[in-house]
Amino acid sequence: MEVEIGIGKSGRQAYGFDDIAIVPSRRTRDPEDVDITWEIDAFKFELPLIASAMDGVVSPKTAIELAELGGLGCLNLEGLWTRYEDPEPLLEEIAALTPEKATGRMQEIYAEPIKDERIGQRIREIKEAGVTACASLTPQRVEHFAKAVIDAELDLLVIQGTVVSAEHVSKDESRQPLNLKKFIREFDLPVLVGGCASYSTALHLMRTGAVGVLVGVGPGHACTTRGVLGIGVPQATAIADAAGARIRHLDETGVYVHVIADGGMSTGGDIAKAIACGADAVMVGSPLACAYESPGRGFHWGMATFHPTLPRGARVEAGRKASLAEILVGPAHENDGSMNLFGGLRTSMATTGYETLKEFQKAEVMVAPSLQTEGKALQRAQGVGMGR
Repeated sequence: MEVEIGIGKSGRQAYGFDDIAIVPSRRTRDPEDVDITWEIDAFKFELPLIASAMDGVVSPKTAIELAELGGLGCLNLEGLWTRYEDPEPLLEEIAALTPEKATGRMQEIYAEPIKDERIGQRIREIKEAGVTACASLTPQRVEHFAKAVIDAELDLLVIQGTVVSAEHVSKDESRQPLNLKKFIREFDLPVLVGGCASYSTALHLMRTGAVGVLVGVGPGHACTTRGVLGIGVPQATAIADAAGARIRHLDETGVYVHVIADGGMSTGGDIAKAIACGADAVMVGSPLACAYESPGRGFHWGMATFHPTLPRGARVEAGRKASLAEILVGPAHENDGSMNLFGGLRTSMATTGYETLKEFQKAEVMVAPSLQTEGKALQRAQGVGMGR
């Protein structure tokens, strides 16, 4: 149903995670009986998780640790790890910067060119540990670095930008925009692509031959795209629309394309809502930036934070509060849902009676704007639990 914004303009009502609730069904299960494994292409993971391709979250070392815990870490091939031989001193410096100096200094640090040989070096560091290697490039650079990625035998490539479209139009004849469909069809590796936030864009991206589509424009905790550009769609609606596109694409081709909810999730409840809206897996950043092992020293920033002319992100302090294992699979020592994220997902599925992720995608949800506040006055007043 469209809402009139004014004479001559109307729009759909859209919903974020805080606006909806998962409805309990007539059945419950034991959490131990719930299966949250995820398979994409030839790869199987114990957790339906991709760690965001952000320098404060994923290094080659943390990518290996994430894999050992059952998830998948995505390394940013345009970040510090491919610009510098040893980025650790720079990560220390970024963590120590004042908010007033952070953006300008990061623009200087990221002005260092990307080195082709370091792309191969970092991928091999992950591969040598015997785990699945995943890394990201932007559409503008993917063709240039494609050979280095292939030579290093990467397993999964993510083509990622703030907004990625299947068709880029330019009046500048000297520019040859990426033909996404041609590139993916001819590339020797499975490709995930995003972000997007609408039914039509998700469908067009699925038709390129991608094995997965990232859904999310601007919901990340470090992202300022929605303020700088004024664009975006709340995540619950964006995921549901992309899931609808997946159904149509499956009907048309018989090919199932995975929907990855990218951003806007802080708790196990948020992850559960993302799956219930239709996601196959989630891509998260800031919750993992809180881990002791994460390279950002408790700070988190997005890929557009250091853009040379129009930064669309902030360096935010996530804090350091637990190990990666505690954040992902527990045990939790906090009561706000920010730890044991996938224990939360498993318990949500068990409580509502669903055994697999595919079944949970069919869970009933309802618009429930009072979900976060109903009966929580004392928690809000005291700043504990859901009142934080």
